[in-house]
Amino acid sequence: MKEINNNLHSSCEEKFEIKEVGALNKFVKNLFKTKNPDEMIENANKGGLEKTLGAFDLIILGVGAIIGSGIFTVVGIAAAGSPESVGAGPALVLSMILASLACVFSAMCYSEFASMIPAAGSAYLYTYATMGEFLAWIVGWVLMLEYLVGYIAVVNAWTGYLIQFLKGFPFLPAFITNPPVWLISDYGSAVSILSKQGIDPASVIPTFAGIPISLNLPAILITIFMAGVLIKGIKESTNMAGIMVIIKLAVIALFVFTGAFYVKPENWVPFAPNGFEGIFMGAFIIFFAYIGFDAIATAAEETKNPQKNLPIGIIGSLAVCTIVYVLVGLVLTGMVPINQIDTHAPIAHAMRLAGQDWVAGLISLGALTGLTSVLLVLMLAGTRILFAMSRDNYLPSILKSVHKKYKTPHIITILTAFVCIFGTLFLNISTAAELCNFGTFTSFIIVCVAVLILRKTDPERKRPFKVPFSPLFPLLGVICCAGLMIYSMQFLTTSRILFPLWLGFGILIYLTYSYKKQRKSENNE
Repeated sequence: MKEINNNLHSSCEEKFEIKEVGALNKFVKNLFKTKNPDEMIENANKGGLEKTLGAFDLIILGVGAIIGSGIFTVVGIAAAGSPESVGAGPALVLSMILASLACVFSAMCYSEFASMIPAAGSAYLYTYATMGEFLAWIVGWVLMLEYLVGYIAVVNAWTGYLIQFLKGFPFLPAFITNPPVWLISDYGSAVSILSKQGIDPASVIPTFAGIPISLNLPAILITIFMAGVLIKGIKESTNMAGIMVIIKLAVIALFVFTGAFYVKPENWVPFAPNGFEGIFMGAFIIFFAYIGFDAIATAAEETKNPQKNLPIGIIGSLAVCTIVYVLVGLVLTGMVPINQIDTHAPIAHAMRLAGQDWVAGLISLGALTGLTSVLLVLMLAGTRILFAMSRDNYLPSILKSVHKKYKTPHIITILTAFVCIFGTLFLNISTAAELCNFGTFTSFIIVCVAVLILRKTDPERKRPFKVPFSPLFPLLGVICCAGLMIYSMQFLTTSRILFPLWLGFGILIYLTYSYKKQRKSENNE
């Protein structure tokens, strides 16, 4: 009898272990479950988003995102350096070329995927088709960081330029041209500014129930406006971006042609004062401005003839912007010695040093419109990523709702605006830009790898655009992006810690909510 009981006990243990191993195998299998590209395209056709964008519209979107923060703000930091990194000096042009090379290889990979899978979601969908749902979730989570935190960085710079622009009108009341610092800054920045001025922050910043109140009011207002424009319609959004792109390109041309007369070749000596470290860190910093072509891929579902227009939009916008960046970098570093470059408004400041105040005023206006177009594209891209993830049942179903009249994901747009407003209360521009860069590099690397995987797993699939010299070009994309990312980590502190925390938080959400929601959805089918 005792032997029988032992056998029964042993049998139960074996069944439990088999069941446990089976559950683990099923869990791992689900993590790496891929989604068929044909199914993605079919879902996109049922998505309800209106197809209104052509190649020119996509180039406008890309230029609108790329030419903005990089030209008007980040270019000064890349040249002169920041508290956590050295600057490139006149070798800034090499930093720009290095950053653009990293982008070229990635852009080709994006173009192959975007023409093959014309659906909203960008790198998130491409990863889902090749590496499975877990890595797709991670990429989607990283893309949210890239776009939403990038938006916060740019909207903080937008506020600064707005105040500088308003100061040019002396007839305006003082509370508009010189508002309290707690109305135009996050709390940390407000404390830092007041402390540098020798002012006790507690004596200036108001409190409510013992909680200090500091908010970026202009950033909040422009975010609400951006959300309203995007809800109204994607075509209206690109029309608005087109007007702003024309204005800022005209202003940049004015800077290049006027500034060329004030270039002093001796300012280019020494050419690389901080050697390779300065060039590489300059490339890392300026990379923040190159995420525009990535944003184009998120609008694939609203593009007419995406197989043709998406590659043109992605590569075309990158080519235009690289030429503009190099010209501006040459003129800026030739006009102003490195130790005199202003890291907040470098181009306008250069013109003031040259005695061209009227040009500086026009540049401030161009900067304002340029940054506004960047805000528009970043919010557009962020909402489309969330839309794709909600449609795949990883986020609450209500988020995939499309407005009956405007055919846009209005609920996601409102939620995105709220998150961006909340973020402006805590993140400053430098930390937000660095976090955005980490997200951008990660998504670029994964897309380059995904192209190689799909070439092996689905070689017969029609590819309207193919990355040339594969696997060389995708591998060069991985090497360039990974190299810049790893090299920069040894010099950065805050963002280097926050990025892994963001990834950890995303994994926690996936395991506790998104994984279960996906399995429930599959069981109901």
